[in-house]
Amino acid sequence: MAHRTVLTKRQRDTLFDLPTDRASLEYHYTLADDDIAYIKTRRRAQNQIGFALQLCALRYPGRLLKPGEVIPEAVSNYIAAQLGLKPEDLLPYAVRDVTRREHLGALRKIYGYKPFAGKRAKQMQSWLGQQAEAAETGEGLVRVFVEECRNRQIILPGITTIERLCADALVAAERRIEGRIAARLDSRMRRRLNDLLGAAENGWQSVFLWLRGFEVGKNTADMNRLLDRVDALKAIELSPDVLNDIPPHRIKILRRQGERYFTGGLQDISGNRRLAILATCVVEWSASIADTVVDTHDRIVVKMWREAKKLSTLHFEQAQADIANTLVGFQSLGTTLLMARGDEAAVEKRAILTP
Repeated sequence: MAHRTVLTKRQRDTLFDLPTDRASLEYHYTLADDDIAYIKTRRRAQNQIGFALQLCALRYPGRLLKPGEVIPEAVSNYIAAQLGLKPEDLLPYAVRDVTRREHLGALRKIYGYKPFAGKRAKQMQSWLGQQAEAAETGEGLVRVFVEECRNRQIILPGITTIERLCADALVAAERRIEGRIAARLDSRMRRRLNDLLGAAENGWQSVFLWLRGFEVGKNTADMNRLLDRVDALKAIELSPDVLNDIPPHRIKILRRQGERYFTGGLQDISGNRRLAILATCVVEWSASIADTVVDTHDRIVVKMWREAKKLSTLHFEQAQADIANTLVGFQSLGTTLLMARGDEAAVEKRAILTP
């Protein structure tokens, strides 16, 4: 079976490498008095520091040391200082593989660490399956699995095993969710959903592709096209309850798949998965198109308001010009009247002065 990669190299290092920063060393690798007492039962210095190192690795990150693994200098220095030993005492440790196995057996007996095997492995797989539905990423699922193993004092299996278990759990969770949604659909609803993959009225695309081609409009024609989609989705009569108890991120994934597939691709996938995608899209698009109708309405109203304001401004400017022209006319008329009155007075005065 091919290895299914879930983590990047950096993520693996973060989860499974021995810590080297001071804060982490103090938090995870500080030995208690009883720890030191158990360690001192080992006769040689190299066995004492090796025993302590295995204990610390089991506590965090929760795994066995690999044969030939290079131990960071910060780790060996910190452990050696607590035991009154020198870091180089670690170098000859476990030349004999049997020594490492004996120490591991003693650590399991003293501290209760258990291997990931048999009944415990099945229990952890079952627990992993329950967590997978809520997990948003593969990395997140690996993290909670590792943390649970540490809490239960179960020695972590190899990284490839963990990645395979988590990947399988995620796929199984996806299939369960698809099956759960499909199980809530009766035969009539299944037929209606599958009919969405048939030809639309325009003849060149499916009803499904026509439904998902919505966007905020700017005029009444766009609004009518949106309302046609609202009516089509309402006619399916699919209750939103079909997605009850489905995690939100799973709904997003199913919707994203529906918005990525073309009609032929949807027709080729399995029944439950196809129905789950179609049902999710119908429920999600019903809400999204309703929001789009509101946005389109707002855009049309704003456009009408701007046009009305522009027209009102033009009328106001025209009225101002008309008023200005009228005032000019009144001024001219007044001037003419005054001039006419002034001429009449001059004529009268001339008539009086003439003998």
